[in-house]
Amino acid sequence: MKIEDDNAVLFDVEGRTGAVTLNRPAALNALTHSMVVRIDAALTAWERDPAIAQVLIRGAGERGLCAGGDIRAIYEDARVGGGASAGFWRDEYRLNARIARFPKPYVAVMDGLVMGGGVGVSAHGSVRIVTERSRVAMPETGIGFVPDVGGTYLLAHAPGELGTHLALTGAAVGAADALLCGLADHFVPSEALAGLVSDLAVAPVREVLERYAAVPAAGVLAGRREWIDACYAGDSVEVIVERLLAQGDPAAKEAGETMMSKSPVAVKATLAALRRAASLGPLERVLEQEYRVSCNALGSADLVEGIRAQVIDKDRAPRWSPATLGEVTDADVARYFTPLGAGELRLPDYGPGAEPGHA
Repeated sequence: MKIEDDNAVLFDVEGRTGAVTLNRPAALNALTHSMVVRIDAALTAWERDPAIAQVLIRGAGERGLCAGGDIRAIYEDARVGGGASAGFWRDEYRLNARIARFPKPYVAVMDGLVMGGGVGVSAHGSVRIVTERSRVAMPETGIGFVPDVGGTYLLAHAPGELGTHLALTGAAVGAADALLCGLADHFVPSEALAGLVSDLAVAPVREVLERYAAVPAAGVLAGRREWIDACYAGDSVEVIVERLLAQGDPAAKEAGETMMSKSPVAVKATLAALRRAASLGPLERVLEQEYRVSCNALGSADLVEGIRAQVIDKDRAPRWSPATLGEVTDADVARYFTPLGAGELRLPDYGPGAEPGHA
């Protein structure tokens, strides 16, 4: 049985499972506004359908679930005023919140690349599966942007300062580290995915996972927790970088140098967003903050310049403004948090103790 679809996202009902397939493999399954709207409509139908016991999301092709939003579209929009991107983010963040509260098991197959918007449609789900091919990241600071789609919520709640490390450097993590950071729940070898998906058509995900879940190869972050927690506890980006460069571990030095290559204002705004997210409460409040930050980022020269350097011209040589961390003022950072007035995103208030859950 097929539900109405277009080529960019496909919807199928496979036995007791509603399946979403992101279907832009040539673009690493990047999300468009219409894809977000169609996924939301499918979730509405499946939530009400007693024949659907669970939902599955996966990516077409061999490269990954989803490498993020369509940043070429954001680039073109930011150059002419940014209205379309604000509308996209409004619907995207609403979808992220809906996924986190979806009343039926929401199974995300996070195989291959899962970045930016791909994290938003997967890591808020109740059952999040990674494989040995998974590379999960929030790389926004590299394009002059700030982690969104609930990324600051997820990373602010990672153990210790692991989330700060991932947010500021944009580092991608494999299966074991995604599990450690709370970005995933289960490891399944990629060669077993076809069997798992097939079995989901006839059995509950809990039962299916018992057959396929395994233990991943060791990651790297557990062995770096001591210096990550110590260095990233700093109260400014400058302090964090100074501690990383002085720490003595080559990986710490690399992290510090990586941060210095990112947009200085975006890195500082990201640290501020993370620290605020830790005390904002439920995901919905954090998504509202992220919407404010994202809309204000549309007026930043660094967003256009970062996308130009990484995606449009691909010269990998962005000319950031301000060019150094020391030139970024408190006012530059505060601008990202400027209220939007009537344009604010407002999401439902579920009250205390109603945090999204994972299994």
